Amino acid sequence: MNLTELLQRIPTLETYGEMNREVSGIVFDSRKAVENSLYVALKGTLADGHSFIDSAVEKGAKVIVCEVLPENFNPEITYIKVKDSSKTLGQLASNFYGNPSEQLTLVGITGTNGKTSVSTLLFDVFTALGFKCALISTVEYRIAGEVIPSTHTTPDVVTLNQILAKAVYEGCEYAFMEVSSHGIHQNRTEGLHFKVGGFTNITHDHLDYHKTFEEYLKTKKRFFDELPAEAFAITNVDDKNGNIMLQNTRAKKVSYALKTMADFHGRILEVDFNGMLLNFNGKEFWTTLTGKFNAYNLLLVFAVAVELGFNEAEVLQVISTLKRVHGRFETIKSPSGIYFVVDYAHTPDALENILDSINEIRTKNERLITVFGCGGDRDHAKRPEMGKIATRKSTLAIITSDNPRNENPADIIKDIEQGVEAQNYSKYTSIPDRKDAIKMAIKFAEPRDIIVVAGKGHENYQEINGEKYHFDDREVIEELLKIMGK
Repeated sequence: MNLTELLQRIPTLETYGEMNREVSGIVFDSRKAVENSLYVALKGTLADGHSFIDSAVEKGAKVIVCEVLPENFNPEITYIKVKDSSKTLGQLASNFYGNPSEQLTLVGITGTNGKTSVSTLLFDVFTALGFKCALISTVEYRIAGEVIPSTHTTPDVVTLNQILAKAVYEGCEYAFMEVSSHGIHQNRTEGLHFKVGGFTNITHDHLDYHKTFEEYLKTKKRFFDELPAEAFAITNVDDKNGNIMLQNTRAKKVSYALKTMADFHGRILEVDFNGMLLNFNGKEFWTTLTGKFNAYNLLLVFAVAVELGFNEAEVLQVISTLKRVHGRFETIKSPSGIYFVVDYAHTPDALENILDSINEIRTKNERLITVFGCGGDRDHAKRPEMGKIATRKSTLAIITSDNPRNENPADIIKDIEQGVEAQNYSKYTSIPDRKDAIKMAIKFAEPRDIIVVAGKGHENYQEINGEKYHFDDREVIEELLKIMGK
């Protein structure tokens, strides 16, 4: 693409060198620079991309976009000074790939919990309605029938535009995307044109990155602040911060709720392990998904589809056929009648939602055993909260390892134990090895008891000291059940 065409709608401060040249690709890692590529120098938290300009040039980059111009210019190189390299990268990537987000109906879902479920359910609903769709989620990327393993909740903005451009090429009309707070803060959604923004909820998470809850809230809100006037902004008004999300948005404001009046109102009429009978906007339907959190997820899916012009009854008919999302409230029943729930819940709110949902279903004759841990090198403040919740709401809580990463698992467990209330000391034990912890839960369980294995969900690995080892909660459960004859 010609550089002058690539720079359309992008504000620049200064330019030096030949502007009439072809650009072969856009990179922000100097190691990936190739002949005739454009290198964007980003100021990161660990390194400054301006230090690697010469390295990018050596590898073939012919255009440099930066915030600080080098002292000496190479006469064969074009230099472009901008105010914010990070934001400019998103705009360049969109232009380079033909602004694919403008050719799709792009729906972004943000919030602490529920992003993966809502995005995936939307993909399934619109696929069932007869459309080719794309999905960008924590679990995987999908382009129509093709599945690509996921690397980040929100990929870098160059990769994002590559995926969206491929979706356009394959004939997709809709794209559904998880929008993480990291992605918003790092401008990975810059230059994308969203038609719908959906908010699930916001609770304690990622404070290792954002430092304060106020900063985390502000980052999430920024996504809605930047929506265009022709978009829809759909929020959960049962969440105390739901309305804050839409305070400054230009988009059309839409609400949904189970507890309060809203544009889209839902009620749970019946619930058990097999599913729920729900009422959305006066229409009853059955779903195999279960739990209050899933009622919220489905209500947001319903609101998105109806706001995009689809008939309520038609949407509910499709929703009633949906299957559970991989790693989200996945259930297994052993031959002896023990129920297992495998879920990705790794925040206090998500864990509480899962346990509350199960406690609403069970008759109290069954015991609830919870196996969980917390990730290493992440937000320490949520650890005691999860210890308090698990021991308060379970018959027995077994504290174990999640992804310890570079931390000592015993230190993480000690942090979790700090939240256990005195009256619940007898209701927990700690077993650092995750497989041994699941084994203990099975050994303790009797027919009809419920074992929740939380924290990893769809993940099929454990990360220990920088290495990833294969570990799948479902596989471990099934293997142990065979060995133990339960």
